Amino acid sequence: MQNDRQGNNKGTRTVERAQPLLGQRAPEIQSYGTVADYPLALDAQARSASVEVLNQILADTMVLRDMYKKHHWQVAGHTFYQLHLLFDKHHGEQVALVDMLAERIQALGGISVAMAHDVAEMTGLERPPRGREQVPVQLSRLLEAHEIIIGEAREAARQVSAAGDDGTNDLLVSDVLRTHEMQVWFLAEHLVDTPLVQAE
Repeated sequence: MQNDRQGNNKGTRTVERAQPLLGQRAPEIQSYGTVADYPLALDAQARSASVEVLNQILADTMVLRDMYKKHHWQVAGHTFYQLHLLFDKHHGEQVALVDMLAERIQALGGISVAMAHDVAEMTGLERPPRGREQVPVQLSRLLEAHEIIIGEAREAARQVSAAGDDGTNDLLVSDVLRTHEMQVWFLAEHLVDTPLVQAE
C-alpha cells in the first residue's frame, strides 16, 4: 500500500491508496526436482525418490482425470445416461486422487507438477483425438490408462516401502490402487457382450 503524507495545521495525515501491486515477478523460491529439508525422520534421498515416482503418477492421473471429463461430455448411444453419470463419478474420484498425490509430494518437501503443458510432457498415457469416439473405444482407452497407472503405483509402493516411506506406501495402496481397481471393475463390465433381453 502506498502512503502519501500531507501536512496541515492540525498535524500530519496519512492518505492510503488501494492500488494493487501488479506485474510482479521474482525468482522461484524452490526449484522443481528439489526437496526441502523437513524434519520427517526420512532422508532426503528417500523423499526425493518418492517425489519423483509420485509426480509421474500425478501427471498420468491428471490426464486420466481429464479423459474422464472428455468422455463424460462426448459419450453417445444406448448407454449414454449410465456412462455419462459413471464417467463424471470417476472423474470426481480422480480429482480427489490428484489432490492427495500433489499434497503428499509437497508434504515430503517436493514440488508437485501442476501445469497442463508440463503434464503433457511427462505423461505416459496415449493422447486421445479431439473428436468424439465410439463407446467401446472410450472404455478401452480408460482401461488402458488405468492399467498403466496401476502398474506404476504397484511398483512405486514396493519402492517407497523398501525406502521406509510408509506414508507414501499407504497412499499408493489404500487410495490410488483401490480407487483404480474399483473403477476398472465398473468400466470392464460395460464391455461384456451379453444379451439384453433374451438369453442365448
